[in-house]
Amino acid sequence: MRLLLVEDDQMLSNSLLHQLEKSGFSVDPAYTAKEAITLGEQEDYRVSILDLGLPDGNGLDVLKKWRAKNIAFPVLILTARDDWHDKVAGLKAGADDYLAKPFQTEELIARLNAIVRRSEGRTHSLVKAGRFVLDENRQCLSVDDGTEHPLTGTEFRLLRCLMSKPGHVFSKDQLLEQLYSLEDSPSANVIEAYIRRLRRLVGNSTISTRRGQGYMFNDNV
Repeated sequence: MRLLLVEDDQMLSNSLLHQLEKSGFSVDPAYTAKEAITLGEQEDYRVSILDLGLPDGNGLDVLKKWRAKNIAFPVLILTARDDWHDKVAGLKAGADDYLAKPFQTEELIARLNAIVRRSEGRTHSLVKAGRFVLDENRQCLSVDDGTEHPLTGTEFRLLRCLMSKPGHVFSKDQLLEQLYSLEDSPSANVIEAYIRRLRRLVGNSTISTRRGQGYMFNDNV
């Protein structure tokens, strides 16, 4: 799941990046309002963490510009300002949640997962598709026969993407965008390699190949 982290504090950004990646996110960091606006417009993110106090502008202005251009990914505002007026202003500008510094990373990640679930129309941390259930908290796949399969970080992100929209065809480029950040340089055949590994768990017919188009998760197999 691709995430845009807008935070000008380099130490905090690096720490969050590490924790977020462990929790199944692929993270692109931005340190200025200008970077944030550009990345938000150009890349396909599922969620963003947005600091208000940026060196070249206000995070609220970044958010307003995103929403004015119909960029609709969920946004969690992260800031040292704990005044209720700031919270109201952020929510009115289009934010989905608000967390004041200092904070616990576990709460931040729980809130992120919650706003992503709401954006996908879910009420819990389980992604269900056909005979399979993906547990976001444990990064584990369960089958209706009772078996469970722990997943690596990349396996989890790929399967989550496919299972979030059963019947939808994802191109290789779309999957790469959700699996890796801009700083990563995956090989051309990495998607095929992970698809093969996942098919050993769910079956060849569950993840089908649409030649020239991409891959699709079949929830009726």
